[in-house]
Amino acid sequence: RPYACSHCEKTFRKRSHLMRHQQVLHDGERPYKCPDCGKTFNDFSNLVSHHRIHKGERPYECPECGECFTQNSSLSRHRR
Repeated sequence: RPYACSHCEKTFRKRSHLMRHQQVLHDGERPYKCPDCGKTFNDFSNLVSHHRIHKGERPYECPECGECFTQNSSLSRHRR
């Protein structure tokens, strides 16, 4: 991995990945915008997860009680 971040020493195989990392994590760029409410995110997967709130999607179901969640992490926390 020849490309290292000067801020945190994380390494990347491609220069474009390093540049994206620096823009999002170190420069505060938030290029992904929710079309419903305008909230912005630094990562596309966070936008997808957030958008489930607007669409009413709750794809993570507890096998024990049937309660559903928008995020897998919320289901994991519930099951503890």
